[in-house]
Amino acid sequence: MELGPGALEALVVNPEFWSGRRVLVTGHTGFKGSWLTLWLHELGAMVSGYALKPPTEPNLFTVARLESCLIQHCIGDVRDLAALTQAMHSAQPEVVFHLAAQPLVRLAYRDPVATYAVNVLGTVHLLEAVRCCPSVRAVVVVTSDKCYEDRRWAWPYRENDRLGGHEPYAGSKAAAELVVHTYRHAFLSPSRVAVASVRAGNVIGGGDWAEDRLLPDILRASAAGVAVRLRSPQAIRPWQHVLEPLAGYLLLAERLYRDEGNWASAWNFGPDPIDHWPVERVTSWLCERLGCTWESDADPHPRETHLLSLDSSQARLHLGWAPHWSLEKALEQTLAWYQAWRRGADMQALSRQQIRDYQASQTPLSQTRASRMANPSETS
Repeated sequence: MELGPGALEALVVNPEFWSGRRVLVTGHTGFKGSWLTLWLHELGAMVSGYALKPPTEPNLFTVARLESCLIQHCIGDVRDLAALTQAMHSAQPEVVFHLAAQPLVRLAYRDPVATYAVNVLGTVHLLEAVRCCPSVRAVVVVTSDKCYEDRRWAWPYRENDRLGGHEPYAGSKAAAELVVHTYRHAFLSPSRVAVASVRAGNVIGGGDWAEDRLLPDILRASAAGVAVRLRSPQAIRPWQHVLEPLAGYLLLAERLYRDEGNWASAWNFGPDPIDHWPVERVTSWLCERLGCTWESDADPHPRETHLLSLDSSQARLHLGWAPHWSLEKALEQTLAWYQAWRRGADMQALSRQQIRDYQASQTPLSQTRASRMANPSETS
């Protein structure tokens, strides 16, 4: 797992590896899956998708016309093993990204059975389908930063910290991690299939209209002319643009494909600690630009973790991954995306341009910040 000289100076996604590569993305109609589908298509990959219909209206998959980017577009449920296996055999992927999930904390409280069925049994089904498809060489299973047991401490969580869950969504993601661990050792590594799990921070970006997510809630409140209601204004989250962890997933998948033994494990992809902002600070930043206000929601709500922080040292040291955009830059890009959508812009073209802009920002954010501290007169 060693990197060559200069590797930490910003490893970038390799288009030569992805060009013509057969890839299956589950959950490709969701927010994160749509961005990944578009990036893979931008890299020249032959992308197939398996997912439910887009979860919201509007949604990124439709707005950005992503069906045109797919070799195969299957509407299906990961709880249906036969259908998923058939889609896997039809696509004959070399690389699989598993993003299909029930991703909402409060919905998990309302429907824990479905949440566990999708997030846990769906992961079992995905890995069973992989077992039956000899073309697959590398698998990246996306779980969550909430898979860690909430220790209520101030330190960032590392990949070897204890898994757990005090609420159904977290518990389902911790259980999915155990499924990946078991299948890796019992079935996939002996068959030379490399499988890794990935845990990211709170992602933001254009095209997210999900319920109970901060930025969509702020944008909806602004459009309606009402105050934003915050459940936990002081809660601190590891905010990052969606392209940040996706870059890590792509880098990791390439290395899994080339050398499964050294990379098949769990990986964190989180922002620099300076970008761990309280909910109220993110809200105030956006409200200042949108001309809206916020207020605390005093109604009782299910328990959620107060402080989430990820230690991404493993990805930095061994994979060469590092954040490239500050949280302010991520917020600016997200706000610009939604403003362009309201103007009726071509959202596939604009989203592709944001991907290219991200790829062009090859200096890791930590180096940029260190340079600015050493030379305060420099401006961005």
